[in-house]
Amino acid sequence: MIIVNTDYITGKELETVSIVKGSTVQSRHLGKDIFQALKSMVGGELSFYTEMMESARAIATKRMINEAYRLNADAIVNVRYISSSIMQNAAEVVAYGTAVRFKK
Repeated sequence: MIIVNTDYITGKELETVSIVKGSTVQSRHLGKDIFQALKSMVGGELSFYTEMMESARAIATKRMINEAYRLNADAIVNVRYISSSIMQNAAEVVAYGTAVRFKK
């Protein structure tokens, strides 16, 4: 599966299939949350949150790809990511794009 953030794939003629998306909601671990709050007072990267968001993006991407496979797509173009806070201790990550097939 080819995944790009452009609306074209060089050398390929594309046929639009459908929009595809994948999402996940991740919550923070209370114990690690307290540690990260203390760390934010002195500055620097909050590595637990970085890892959590990287994991969330990977899960959302995998779900988007699986939806494209179910549609027999060859690629996904215009891939984008968004995130939002669902509640105080949870964030949602959504990956979305346009599933396409290569014209023969």
